[in-house]
Amino acid sequence: MITTWGSKAGRLLRGQSAPVTYGLIAVCCVVFVISPVSGFNPVYGKGGELLAAQQAYFERWGVVPVELFSGVPRAALGPFTALFVHGSWLHLLGNMLFLYVFGAMVEERMGHLLYALFYLSCGYLALLAYAAAHAGSDQTLVGASGAISAVLGAFLYLFPQARVTSLFPFLFFLPLRFPAWVVLPFWVTLQWLAAGQGGKGTGVAYLAHLVGFSLGFLFAWGWCVRGRRSTRGTTSLPAREGEAGGLE
Repeated sequence: MITTWGSKAGRLLRGQSAPVTYGLIAVCCVVFVISPVSGFNPVYGKGGELLAAQQAYFERWGVVPVELFSGVPRAALGPFTALFVHGSWLHLLGNMLFLYVFGAMVEERMGHLLYALFYLSCGYLALLAYAAAHAGSDQTLVGASGAISAVLGAFLYLFPQARVTSLFPFLFFLPLRFPAWVVLPFWVTLQWLAAGQGGKGTGVAYLAHLVGFSLGFLFAWGWCVRGRRSTRGTTSLPAREGEAGGLE
């Protein structure tokens, strides 16, 4: 399922600045291109030599659950560095598409610094939760999916009425427009069902998606509630979309 904004939200995006979102996309893309995974860097060789370099790359910069809880200090950085590492072109492009589509509006609402801290913290905790649930695993986990899932969760709370255009494979990729409160819970349901099956053979950390989404939604809720309480009797925090001036 690929999602893009509806017309009014798209106009908002073109008129706003989202340096953190675009910076994150740029960093992830640069890191991938210079890594042995892209295949563009000849220094890593070819064939078996390249595969060995890729495996060493994932182990060094990704999350290895069994190492994370072994007391090795360097392993504690794994959930942070893993946010900028991706396992394939499809993995990278899929994550960056979702970050591009949903990240800018969340950043504009939260502010650049808070958004950056929110993204990194939720991403770290999502990967940490997955590692804790698979503490004995030696399989490496990489990718920004947990952090981007947090962005989706925050988007759902902040912009529930924002309409997104969705392409559903089982409907022959017919583009249909639904509000975020329909599309994103549907996405979460798919992640939950996949996580319930263990995600065997897919290489996708569905649990990290669920944890990230939950953290993002709860953070946006708590931030808005706290902001409204602190400004009660003065100028109130901007209402969530759908409460006032909702997106079409």
